[in-house]
Amino acid sequence: MLDKKTIYLKCIETINLKIENLQNEINEAQKQANEYGCPKDRYDAFRSQLLRKKDMLSRQLQQFIDDKNNLLKIDLDKKINTVEFGAFVVTNRQKMFISVSLGKIQIDDTEIYAISTLVPMYNTIKGLKVGDKANHNGLHLEILEIY
Repeated sequence: MLDKKTIYLKCIETINLKIENLQNEINEAQKQANEYGCPKDRYDAFRSQLLRKKDMLSRQLQQFIDDKNNLLKIDLDKKINTVEFGAFVVTNRQKMFISVSLGKIQIDDTEIYAISTLVPMYNTIKGLKVGDKANHNGLHLEILEIY
């Protein structure tokens, strides 16, 4: 039986891996910029490109750090009866962990979608209880379980 703690730990593991990979990419971009040396002129496109890449990766890194901080706010011991932040929701179509946007997470043979409270699917099912039904873009959903 798949439990919420296992899903939560898989999300933490996934986000930590993403943070580590991004940090490595940032370090590599900085290393390349340093090895390239001083700008050749005011319009040195290659160096500017490296620095823009580093800035873009840094923004992505900050988003993942923010997401991890949001994950850490989830109380695994809290009894949840409605679809809300921190809930593991089983529908007739899919399994969702309402947390942060990590997409599909594979645990053993089970696919779970880690979604944030900002996605339209969440807005469709927010506040529903076991047995409630909803339609999302023509997809008929029934809430089977909430943990």
